[in-house]
Amino acid sequence: MLLWLAELTVASFLLAYGAEHLSKKYGAKFIGRTLLSVATTLPEIAIVIYAAAGGFYGTAIGAGLGSNLLMMTLGLSIMLLIATTRLSKAPLKGVDVATFKLDKIFLLATAVISAALFIDGYNFIDGFIFAAMFAAYLVMALMEMRAEKKGVKKITQDKQVGNHPDHKVVKIEESLPEKGPSKEMIKAVLAFAAGTAGIFLGADPFIRSLEGFSIEVGISIIDLAGIISPIAGEMPEKISMMLLARKGAAGASIAVANVLGSKVLNNTLLLAVAVFGAMYHGGFYTNIEANPILQYQMILVTTVTILALIPMFMKKEIGLKVGMYLAALYIISIFIMFLLPQDLALH
Repeated sequence: MLLWLAELTVASFLLAYGAEHLSKKYGAKFIGRTLLSVATTLPEIAIVIYAAAGGFYGTAIGAGLGSNLLMMTLGLSIMLLIATTRLSKAPLKGVDVATFKLDKIFLLATAVISAALFIDGYNFIDGFIFAAMFAAYLVMALMEMRAEKKGVKKITQDKQVGNHPDHKVVKIEESLPEKGPSKEMIKAVLAFAAGTAGIFLGADPFIRSLEGFSIEVGISIIDLAGIISPIAGEMPEKISMMLLARKGAAGASIAVANVLGSKVLNNTLLLAVAVFGAMYHGGFYTNIEANPILQYQMILVTTVTILALIPMFMKKEIGLKVGMYLAALYIISIFIMFLLPQDLALH
């Protein structure tokens, strides 16, 4: 298990390096929302595909719910602790979340919609709805990135002709930009690809070894799906986020975009994969039933997601105090999870 953990650590380092440099061209938010979110969520996708295709529908849904619970509380808390203290190379007073309006709205909407759709379980219609919501999120993210690039281009043009108030203190590069990709960009792409491949190759054996250990020590399938699996599945995202948080404002921005984007992905693409995996196992009209355990977990995770988003809607910046609040939310949530009914098998 330690060997695969080390492999995932190296892969996550490569992801963080590649994402940071790609963000200089495509924007921190877009990279965090899309490429980094998808890449670091590969282990979770692997868990969901394996569970749903094997008929363990509850395990697939529970793993996704546990992932949202973990990263929206403890994950963000650790990121804030690193970014706002001496653990960072350039400590911040607070992490700017005002620019993530789209992500916050999408996360809130998808959390509520996914919970509402689960009242009568998930079927093929819900699978297509989740896939459509994920596609809509990607389109909106792409549109926002293009709008931001146009805005930056206009400001640059204004500075060049002297129409911008700050034009006197801005040095305009006289040389034309390179037509082809720079060596740094090629290195970033290769690092990102290598990191993604490393996660894809190392996630499954690591998860299997962790699952085997959990079974040996007698951990229930509910705890495995809701707590243990997310810890394994979120390992690349946590490591990448910690590495990015140490790099100052730019890195912290990518980390926030990654967390919010990956949780939107969990509420959309990951659930779609679970439904399609169930359809593959049981047929087109297979229904993932809303048993009491999953209903309790869905209510808990949706409530925690809303509580975690409140400070982000109320404040432009979040800091160490919000981090402590999120850590407390995680501890309380785990305690509540252990109090939930444990007498039904999670299949």
